[in-house]
Amino acid sequence: METHVLPTWRKSSASGIKGCVEIAVETTILVRDSKNPDGPVLKYTAEEWQAFLKGAKDGEFDDL
Repeated sequence: METHVLPTWRKSSASGIKGCVEIAVETTILVRDSKNPDGPVLKYTAEEWQAFLKGAKDGEFDDL
């Protein structure tokens, strides 16, 4: 019998009442909306996640 382990979701301690994104680190990086935990989940490879973090740190998304 195969056992399915649920991911451990985390969100920023700076997250407000209105919600935030949550992440879970598995073999891939999972991202979801904390207001809708049963909604869609985005999946990223470690390389994609690192590229996103670098872009955020470098201000790549500041004008969006």
